[in-house]
Amino acid sequence: METVRVTVVGGGASGCFAAVLLARGGAEVTLLEKNEKTGKKLFITGKGRCNLTADLPPREFLEGVVRGEKFLRSAVWSFPPESTKKFFEDMGVPLVTERGNRVFPASGKSSDITRALDRALKESGVRVLLHSEVKSAKKEGEEFVVTLSDGGEIRSDFLVIATGGKSYPSTGSTGDGYAFAESFGHSVVKPVPSLVQLLTKEDVSPLNGISLKNIELAAVLPDGRTLSEFGEMLFTKRGLSGPVALSLSARLNRVSGGALTLDLKPALSREKLDARVLRDFAERKNADLKNVTRALLPERLNLYVLKRAGLSPDEKVNSVTREERGRLVDAVKGLTFSFAGVGPFEEAVVTSGGVDTSELTPKCGSRLVPGLYFTGEVIDCDAYTGGYNLQIAFSTAAQAAGDIIARGSKDGRRD
Repeated sequence: METVRVTVVGGGASGCFAAVLLARGGAEVTLLEKNEKTGKKLFITGKGRCNLTADLPPREFLEGVVRGEKFLRSAVWSFPPESTKKFFEDMGVPLVTERGNRVFPASGKSSDITRALDRALKESGVRVLLHSEVKSAKKEGEEFVVTLSDGGEIRSDFLVIATGGKSYPSTGSTGDGYAFAESFGHSVVKPVPSLVQLLTKEDVSPLNGISLKNIELAAVLPDGRTLSEFGEMLFTKRGLSGPVALSLSARLNRVSGGALTLDLKPALSREKLDARVLRDFAERKNADLKNVTRALLPERLNLYVLKRAGLSPDEKVNSVTREERGRLVDAVKGLTFSFAGVGPFEEAVVTSGGVDTSELTPKCGSRLVPGLYFTGEVIDCDAYTGGYNLQIAFSTAAQAAGDIIARGSKDGRRD
């Protein structure tokens, strides 16, 4: 019987993973990657440490999915984080689980993961074609025909599109898969940046680089709804970043307008904070205001908050009125910014949007074109930071590979 032939477009996390599992299942696999090497984006994930997955059981893992949770249930239950860990440990990569259930290679080097995938590709017999940019893809009869930019053609029984999204375009993620999907008649939900900084209309450049812990950041949407996150945050030249801001961006990237409110002392009620300020004022009545409030906040942020509260940093504490003290407390408990949108794709960790999941089976196969599959970031699925999105790449790759092997065997196209 004839061996099933599969073309995988995209040598990122999902494409490489799908190719390995397909080849291990007996398929003849050709992996096309337009870059000079595979895993280029994977190499820079987790600040170069590669946050591989979130070490959680499927039900808890799915709570971290922002878009596509229902679609991903089958994939995540079939190939959960535990399976991802086992795959890489079996490939000789020791792993560690850190705070927030984040899983990393024990070495702290993403190169361990990319090398393991490259080794798996080689050992399983995948034909890897680098510098191979796909110009077009179509189906002729029962065959898929992929045309390369150099004029070459690859023919196969099945086609897997694993081209990623539009985040970090310098790594080759330029949205090619969306055009391929549309050429096959698929709908594409408009891609927008996710896990990216929140931009403010106010100038926050004086605060650039200030890192805060144990704060609460809330977003008040135009419709009145409030979303909030507690944890760490970082000011940038143009807005707010760090874990809480990135998490909120996943839910604000399709929102226009609204406000961001920063509670710098969420552990204290307004009344308790006011009592503390009053006590500090009583102890240093003749000091400059900025020197007393510096006990509350980092120096640059202290001066910024005083200015936003309409207070003079050089005003003597003994002349601060009750109303002025109230404005100070309000600013500390609710420093508000006008939301101007999210940062660009160049800064985004992942893409939100992509191939409409209503047009895909739970096995990631096209409902429109038999034999066509989509995996990873090209699909309209995304999640919070912390290894979730890479796990989605692996789980959807496993779904597609398993279905192709099963269908190829059923069709009698395997030795």
